[in-house]
Parts: sequence; structure tokens; C-alpha cells
Amino acid sequence: MLLVKLKETSESALKKPVADCVISIPSFFTDAERRSVIAAVQVAGLNCLRLMNETTAVALAYGIYKQDLPAPEERPRNVVFVDMGHSAYQISICAFNKGKLKVLATTFDPFLGGRNFDDALVDYFCEEFRMKYKLNVKDNGRALLRLYQECEKLKKLMSANTSDLPVNIECFMNDIDVSSKMNRAQFEQLCASLLARVEPPLRAVMEQAKLQREDIYSVEIVGGATRIPAVKEQICNFFCKEISTTLNADEAVARGCALQCAILSPAFKVREFSITDVVPYSITLRWQSSYEEGTGECEVFNKNHASPFSKVITFHKKEPFELEAFYTHPHDVPYPDTRIGHFVIQNVGPQNDGDNSKVKVKVRVNIHGIFSVANASVVEKQNLDNEPNDIPMDTELSCRNQSKDELAKMQIDQDDGNQKSQIEQSQTDEETDHIGTEGKTASGDKIDANQSSKTKIKSIDLPIHVNLYRQVEQDLINCYIENERKMIIQDILEKEKNDAKNAVEEYVYDLRDKLCAVYEKFITEDDSRRITLMLEDVENWLYEDGEDQPKHVYVEKLQEMKKFGGPIHDRYKEYEERPKALFDLENKLQTLMKALEEYEKKDKKYDHIDPVDMEKVEKYASETMNWLSSKMHIQHRLNLTQDPIIKVAEIKAKSKELDNLCNPIIYKPKSKAEPLSKDQGKTNSEQNRPMNGQSSSDTKLDDSCQQPKSSEEMDMD
Repeated sequence: MLLVKLKETSESALKKPVADCVISIPSFFTDAERRSVIAAVQVAGLNCLRLMNETTAVALAYGIYKQDLPAPEERPRNVVFVDMGHSAYQISICAFNKGKLKVLATTFDPFLGGRNFDDALVDYFCEEFRMKYKLNVKDNGRALLRLYQECEKLKKLMSANTSDLPVNIECFMNDIDVSSKMNRAQFEQLCASLLARVEPPLRAVMEQAKLQREDIYSVEIVGGATRIPAVKEQICNFFCKEISTTLNADEAVARGCALQCAILSPAFKVREFSITDVVPYSITLRWQSSYEEGTGECEVFNKNHASPFSKVITFHKKEPFELEAFYTHPHDVPYPDTRIGHFVIQNVGPQNDGDNSKVKVKVRVNIHGIFSVANASVVEKQNLDNEPNDIPMDTELSCRNQSKDELAKMQIDQDDGNQKSQIEQSQTDEETDHIGTEGKTASGDKIDANQSSKTKIKSIDLPIHVNLYRQVEQDLINCYIENERKMIIQDILEKEKNDAKNAVEEYVYDLRDKLCAVYEKFITEDDSRRITLMLEDVENWLYEDGEDQPKHVYVEKLQEMKKFGGPIHDRYKEYEERPKALFDLENKLQTLMKALEEYEKKDKKYDHIDPVDMEKVEKYASETMNWLSSKMHIQHRLNLTQDPIIKVAEIKAKSKELDNLCNPIIYKPKSKAEPLSKDQGKTNSEQNRPMNGQSSSDTKLDDSCQQPKSSEEMDMD
């Protein structure tokens, strides 16, 4: 519902449909929560280009406009972003280079925010009011809500004042007025346990990023709760430097999302800026082991690992096998279920010679921060007796990421232990794990240089059965989409019904007011009394039987009232607009009569007009004057309460007709071509005689024209 409302607000502001978007989420969201947001986006009719961690969005809004960032080869600028909002507390350290943002580490306290400070104030005043006024506030929902609102106002006032501030609520409960007071020192003492939770995440993020305080360039704060002076003081004391407030505390996250959306959109040209996020929790894969009791497992992504990222893991199996992904440290995850998903790699069998098949499984954390087993493939060897005598080498490609910012090296060991090849990969400085069935480093196939037959490597994709925990199935999402569509239609119908009802109510009040004002001269007393009674009946009906009626009932009721109010409105409108229409028509008639008068006086302006046409103009003008005179003669004898005999529309039509018939004649342009005289005709035989009034000297060629001219003189000629 929230996303649908935001979509409507955006479309109303942009005056165009909205489809693609970037949505921010807390950095501590798990896979299940991220998938749920994606599902909600689909139900709302949007397409999410990226789920973006809130602190990463803040970092993007901070860095993309900076012109003084270090060059890519220089030491990066480390900036700490502290975001304490209404319900959560998040910190991230980001390294900035020109055109690049890399998140180094992120920590959070999902249960510390501005609402916790509100709760502390509410609990304090509830206890005080219980002792002072014998009121149990928490048993009354309405009173508790009012107290929350007052405590939030008090908290904001204490951020700017150190003196005692009053709390007064009239008719709080049981018609009892309550009052109290508090100052900032009392507030900080009351919230001491909450303030003590500000520093541990700061210390943890510095340890995870392996940085010292002197490595930090700046500390940026956003979020409403960071405005609390005690919170600012805790952050300042930890970093031993002044905090920066260059970012808009309320808009920074949304601005970062908008910038990311512009980067992903082909419609906007944005400065190149790459973003590398991190994995918030360690992720481990577990599988059944064939060679030892129990299971094998390996941590595929550690905490603060670069994201998005892909890795390829090699298994040696003879049969289908299962993989289970889960978060390594359950106590770090603020979510009841630490499992991510269960994956079955199907269609796995032994090689032709009975050996284990070599299965490569690609695991990935995508742009949304969601873990998945992207694909699996089995590597088969085929004998090629007629191929050239060269030795094939099977090389694994692991830890591949889409980003091209950094390059790292990965070593791949061959079975004979004598050969190693290095492949440059991106985004990670650690060596890739190659996991076998026993959880040990897996190696490539043996290559026998003396074998008589050659082999060819072939990779075949394998189907994967995916079971994601807490996953909303697509069929259910489609059902939700259909239900949402029905609710939107229902909302539209409800809005149309309410609009129709409001139109009836508005017409009642509007007509009643005008009957005693502008319409008073245009209606008889009897009609006015009758319509007033009708309006009272409709008003009573609206608040009784007409409280909840279908749309067509309100439409019919409005049309019924307009049958009585419409003629009055028409008479008023005609009376107001008629003078201007008459003035325009009379001006046009005067212009035509003046033109006819000048024509009679042989004015040169009209000597090119055919007399027959001027007779038509005189006829049209005379007929129009007679029509207007007769109509106005009758109109002047009518009362204002009677319908007019001449309508404004008729006057305007007559004026337009007069323009169409007479203007082409009156304003007919003179012909540009003048006839040649007889004297001019005689000169046709004289070839060299000057024409058009030229003198003889103008037609003669000067002797100097035969001389060479400079380029400047020739250009002038």
C-alpha cells in the first residue's frame, strides 16, 4: 500500500507513468526480507532496478558531487556515515576515489532509534501521571497516542533548549488535565542506557574496516535521531573530531536512490560512478559428505565481503547432491530464521570410466544483496583419437564479479602438483576456495602426457531445484497482483462515488448562497422559496438516507436540482455577458458602415472593389442591424426573471457570420501588377533604351569597367 501511494504521488508530480525505481532498505535486512520487498514491488506494479542499502545511498549522495576526490591510484578518502532514524541505527565506512565508492564495513543496531527515546519519555510520564493523577495511561489507547505525540514534540524542543520545558495536555483522560516538565539533563539521565549503545557499533565498524581514527577524513550524520545533542556528543567523543552535517538529514537516502536510478537509466547522462557494497552477514554452504560421517561446510562469503559477487565451487560427485545455505553466526542476525535456502543439484552421475564427475557450482550475491546458487554444470571428458597431439588443460574460473574496478589474482593447482596458472580476477584480494566433497581444496583433472588418446572438455548445465525459505511463490504474487488491481478499481469507484456525493452537497450550498446574492434579481420570490425548500430536503437526505448510495443516485439527484437551478444560472450568465457581445457586434457594424460611406465618396482605398460585392456588404450589414434592433426591442421589455429572447451565443454567431461574409470584401488587397501604358509598349523595339526611369549615363558601360579590378572591388560589385 505504501509503494502504491508513493507511485501515485510520483506520477502526479511527474505527469507521466512511473515503472522503474530504486528502493532503499536497512543494511541489516536478510535475504528473506529483501525478497519480500521485491515481491511487494511487483504487487505494487513497479520494477525494482536495485535494492540499495540506506548507508550506501547516503554515501552515493555524498560522493558523486565531490570534485576533489583522490585519483584512483592514490590513497582513498575514508568517510564514516552514521544514520540513526526512527527505529534503527546504522554505520558504514566508505572509501572514495574519483568516480568510485567502495563500502569497507558496515555495522548496525536494529533496535536503537528515535522511538526508543520516545518510549523512555512515555514510560516516565505514564508513571508520573499514575502517581500524581491516579491515571493508568497505557490502558487507554487514545490517551497513549496523545502522550506519544507530546513526548516527540518535547524531545525536539529539548534538542534546542536546556531549560525546563512544560508538558500540558488538556482533557487527557477522564476529563482530567495533566501537566509536568522536563529538561535536557533529566532526559539524558533518563536515556543513559540508550546513549551507552551508541559507541559499540562505532568501535565495531572501525575494527572491521581495520582503520584508526586518524584514517578517517570526515564523519557524516543523517537521520532524525542524530539531532539529539547527546547522540552527537557520543559520536564526536569517539572520533575525536567535529561531525559534519553537509547532508540533508531527511532527504539523503532518497537522494542517493534517485541518483542510483539515474545512473541505471539510459535516459540520463550521469558522471561515471561505480559502487561496491558489502555482504552484511557471513554466509555458509553445507553439504553431505560421502567419505566421512556428518556433513561438510564452508563459508563462501564472509562478513563485509564485496557485493555483488560470484564464486565457482568445484565438487566431485557420482550422484545428485544437496546444498544448504545459512547465515554463519545466528546471534548476529536480527531475524528468527537464519536459513537462506536449500538447493538440489540434479542429474549428476559418474563419468564413463566410473570416476566422480566434476561439478562446478556458481554461487552469487546479486545487486540486491540476495544470495543464490546461480547455476551448476558438470565437466565431461571425451576421447578424441584423431585430434592433434596437444595436452588439454582444464582451468577453473572462480570468484568472478561484474565490477571492473580492481584486479586480483587467483591460483589454480593441477593434480600433478607441478603446474600452476594464474588468472586475473576482479573485486577480491583473497584466494578463491575450491571445495571438494570433503571440504578440502579441490584440484583439476589429471592430465597424462603419455596417453595415446586425447581428451576434450565439455561442460553441461545441470538443473537445480531451489527451495528458498520464507519465499513468496510467484503464483501467490500473481494472486496478490490481481487482488491489488481489484482494490485499485474499488478505490477508483469509491472515489467517484464520493466525488458525486460531494458535488451534490457543494451544489446545495452554492445555489443556496447565490439565491440570496447574485441570483436574487433573476428569480421570483415564489420560485426562490420553492427552490430553498427543495435544497433543504436534499441536504437532509444527504445526511440520512443518502449517506451511502451508489454513484448514479447522486448523479441523478444533481441533475434533478440543476433543472431548477440551471435556468436561473443561465439568465444570470446571459445578463453578465450580453453587454460585451453587443459591444463587439456594434463595433463591427460601425466599421462596415464607415467603409460603405467612404466607398460612396470614391475613396481610393476601395476603388478596386467590385460594386456588386459592396452591395452584398451593405445588404448583410443592413440585415444584421435590423435583426439586432428587433431582438433588443423585445429584450428591453422583458423582466430579468424571464428567459432572454436573445442569447449571447446568437450574438457571437451573428458577429462571426458578419466577419466571414464582409471582411474578405472590405479588406480585399489591391493587385500588385500595374498595366503597361501605350508609350511604354512602343519601346519594345528599342533594345538599348533605358527603362524604369534610368538615365542614359546609367546604361552606358564605363571604359574603366574593362580594366582589371581588385578582389575587393569585384566583391563589392
